[in-house]
Amino acid sequence: MTNTPPRVSPFQRFLDGVERAGNALPHPATLFILLAALVIGLSALCHAAGVAVTHPATGKVITTVNLLSAEGLQRMLTEAVRNFLAYPPLGISLMCLLGIGIAEHSGLMGAMLRLFVLASPAKLVTPMVVFAGVMSNAGSEVGYVLLTPLAAALFHALGRHPILGLAAAFAGVSGGYSANLVIGSVDVLLAGLTQAAAQIVNPEYKVNALANWYFMGVSTFMVTAAGTWVTEKIVA
Repeated sequence: MTNTPPRVSPFQRFLDGVERAGNALPHPATLFILLAALVIGLSALCHAAGVAVTHPATGKVITTVNLLSAEGLQRMLTEAVRNFLAYPPLGISLMCLLGIGIAEHSGLMGAMLRLFVLASPAKLVTPMVVFAGVMSNAGSEVGYVLLTPLAAALFHALGRHPILGLAAAFAGVSGGYSANLVIGSVDVLLAGLTQAAAQIVNPEYKVNALANWYFMGVSTFMVTAAGTWVTEKIVA
């Protein structure tokens, strides 16, 4: 008697392909170096092709700088510090990350997550775990480190499979990343970049960090509802 392997659905094959492609990606630091090298190479090609753009506000023609030339290499080295300091959201992002870091490493974020999840009624534990996962991105990666094992232990204590709790927490943390009811570091970062881009056309334009709050606030509840439904109706 021969054992025939189980048939794999097209969707499962697609997921397997995504997993293999993701595992084949190099380390993020290596990706950064490769992308930097790509930009340098493209600058040489665009310079040779005479690529230029017109500044929309001043009308000045801006030509491509060849970063592979001696002048370009010198410019990269001498202007690195100025480019870093001139990064639009740098100051407010550092202050935001400082506050988040203190809250996380002092144990405040972890204590709040534990209190929120453990105090939830048994019937609402799944939506509360997903909701806590969505909200945890305000504390950087604390959701992955703390909430996923906590949710697994909580589901096990309630007589349910711990993998189900882990999946619910992971869905909330990953699926709801950057969606939140409070302002996070991503909102500050995007506001700074958007303001810098908008001021190319209008130097007086200001972008508030709350610009995406309505969308992110609604997304928080939508992701919570979707994660709860998938956990209870499909994963369970």
